[in-house]
Amino acid sequence: MKTFLVAITLFLSGTAHAQQSMNYENSPLNYQNSELNYNNSSQNYNNSPQNFNNSSSNYNAPNATYDSRGNRTGYEVRSPEGVVNRFDDNGNRTGYSRGR
Repeated sequence: MKTFLVAITLFLSGTAHAQQSMNYENSPLNYQNSELNYNNSSQNYNNSPQNFNNSSSNYNAPNATYDSRGNRTGYEVRSPEGVVNRFDDNGNRTGYSRGR
């Protein structure tokens, strides 16, 4: 009986974890995360590589991201919805994460 209860407990906790990682808030199908949302688009000046804070010509760009070797890989911008958008230096959206 103890084994059965332990097995059920592990199964239910695993199921809850799977549902948490597949949360709609983290989904690209959620409009807040979508590239179709203007706040996440590179057409928005705040996200554009033309913005000096994102520009690869600005060596002190506050939004710049770098790889482990110190090479610039792009920039990150937080939208008003709290989504952190990642762009390459050409303004192509490469990813996002939900703000904390």
